[in-house]
Amino acid sequence: MLSNSSKYAINAVLYLALHSSIENKKGVKEISEALHIPTAFLAKLLQILAKKNAICSAKGPGGGFYLTEEKMKAPLATIVHHIDGVDKFSVCFLGIRACSEETPCPMHYAVKPFKEEFLRELEKHDIEYFADKIRKGEAYLIV
Repeated sequence: MLSNSSKYAINAVLYLALHSSIENKKGVKEISEALHIPTAFLAKLLQILAKKNAICSAKGPGGGFYLTEEKMKAPLATIVHHIDGVDKFSVCFLGIRACSEETPCPMHYAVKPFKEEFLRELEKHDIEYFADKIRKGEAYLIV
């Protein structure tokens, strides 16, 4: 359901939530190696997120990307919205343009509850919530 761009961005943001701070910025290369994400692709995603003020960045020696406590309070859904747009969860699962309540695709009603619940969870919980799951060993950040 999520694009690779959104998946990579979520993984990178959670990595930053776990490993970065204003005193401990992380470079694109370190993040890409830790998460096995192509460096150039990740760099573009992180630049988008920094430009949209979802993450922080600093240039120069000792620069890199990081999250503040304030940024960690943002719902995880904002990352998907910044990367894929706000209509990501309203498009057809099968990619059929005419799919709607009036003209549903074969998967429409099977996927609709899952999409709604998934979006609800992403909007309900902030970045810190998901990072805490990883810290507690309830979830893992392995790509």
